[in-house]
Formats: sequence, C-alpha cells, structure tokens
Amino acid sequence: MLPSYLLSLREGLEAALIVGIVLGALRQMRRTDLALTVWSGVFSAVALSVLVGVILTALGVGLASPAEQIFEGTTMFLAAGVLTWMIFWMNRQSHTIKSELEAGVRTAALKTGKRGLFLLAFLAVAREGVELALFLAASAFASTATQTVSGAVLGLFTSVLLGWSFFASTVKLDLRRFFQVTGILLIMFAAGLVALGVHEFNEIGWIPAIVEHIWNLNPILSEDSTFGAILKALFGYNGDPALTEMIAYVAYFVAIGLGLRAARQPEIASAQSQA
Repeated sequence: MLPSYLLSLREGLEAALIVGIVLGALRQMRRTDLALTVWSGVFSAVALSVLVGVILTALGVGLASPAEQIFEGTTMFLAAGVLTWMIFWMNRQSHTIKSELEAGVRTAALKTGKRGLFLLAFLAVAREGVELALFLAASAFASTATQTVSGAVLGLFTSVLLGWSFFASTVKLDLRRFFQVTGILLIMFAAGLVALGVHEFNEIGWIPAIVEHIWNLNPILSEDSTFGAILKALFGYNGDPALTEMIAYVAYFVAIGLGLRAARQPEIASAQSQA
C-alpha cells in the first residue's frame, strides 16, 4: 500500500499542479471559457490511464509460467526505466516547467484554439497517468491488488487536496523539497524494481544467478512477514537474494548517482562563473 500511495501522491500532485498552472494561465488571459476544454482533456487522459492500468494488470494475472515471469520482469524493468527518466526530467525541468506550460497555454489559446488546449492538457496529464499505471502494475506484482488500489486511491485523493490548497489558499507547499524527498524514495523504489526484475529472470534462467543465495535473512526478517512484505514492495527486499540480483541493485544506485552528479555539473559551473 505504501509504494502505491507514494507513487500516486507524486504523480497525482504533478498532474494537479499542471492542471492548476494551465487554468491559472487561462484566468490571467481572461479566457476562463476554455476551462471546460482543459477538463475534457484531463478526464480523457484519466480514462486512458485507467484503461492502460487495467490492461496491464489483466495481462499479468492471466499468464502462466514462464510467460508470467517474463511479463512481470519486463514490466518491472520498464517501470524502473520510466521512473529513472522521470527523476532526471524533474531534476532538469523543475525550474522552468511553470513558464513553459504557461507559454504553451498562450500559444494554444491564441493560435490553435480548443483543439490545441485539449491536446496540451491531455498529453500533460496522460504522461503522468500512463506512467502511474505502469508503476502500479509493477507494484502490484510485489504486493496485492487490494493494497495497490487502496494506496493509489488514497495517494490521488491526497494529491488533489494538496494541489487545491496550493492554488486556493495562502498555504504554500515547498515543492522543491517535496520533489527532492520523494525523488530519493523513487530512486530506492526503482532500484527495488530492477532487483525484482532480475529475480524474475533468474527464475526462468534468462539471467544467471551465479550464486543462488548469497545470504539468508529470512529467519531474522522474513519477506513474508508484514514488515518484510512492506520492504519488498517498497524497496525490493529479498531475504535470500541471488548474486546478480544484488549486483543489479547496487549498480543502479551507482549509475543514477553518477548520472545525477553529471547532470548537476553545468549548474555548478554556472553558479561558480556568476560568483
């Protein structure tokens, strides 16, 4: 439940902020008559996202071994890849996303009219929604459908409340700090997805285990226990992992750490030149 809650909160808040920025830009332009077009795009994107989530989950449930392991492992790798892309994208675009969206709204309202505004809202929200559907499908393989859906509903409800309070009151959420904290959690979640994906491919022999069990912590903390299940769903915990599973887990942290460091170099160099 916790992984799906965090993922839904993060993605839902991004979508809520996008919708708020678009509606705010229309209000500044005194074109609130186009708000219905924006909401049409939003609800269409939500419907598409739900459909994608249902299809992915139904496909995973209906498969038998080894197709089940192949599908689950592939979905986990895809979800980890999209999560990684999202982390780097937000790290790069967090300062300019508001101005870029507002410019897009002005262009759509003045040049392409309702169609352009519908597409702007649809594509912006659909990206978040389809990403979330993929994450939740991968999360459901490490948890239960009930926990995943409950966490997702609660996370989306929280994100709507936060998004509304951000734009409708004087209470201001520290978005930069919020995305930094959730970004760290998402990195850990993505590393767990990579490890779980490797585990699925270990089971069918697509990736050799090398050493089948490098240790066994299940007598101390079983992955079937309540706390162990939470750790498995959130961080990919495995009480008796294979060597390649642990190598993939550690390698992901090293790779994303180096990637984020390289991405910050231009900002550091620019700050030093301005000092």
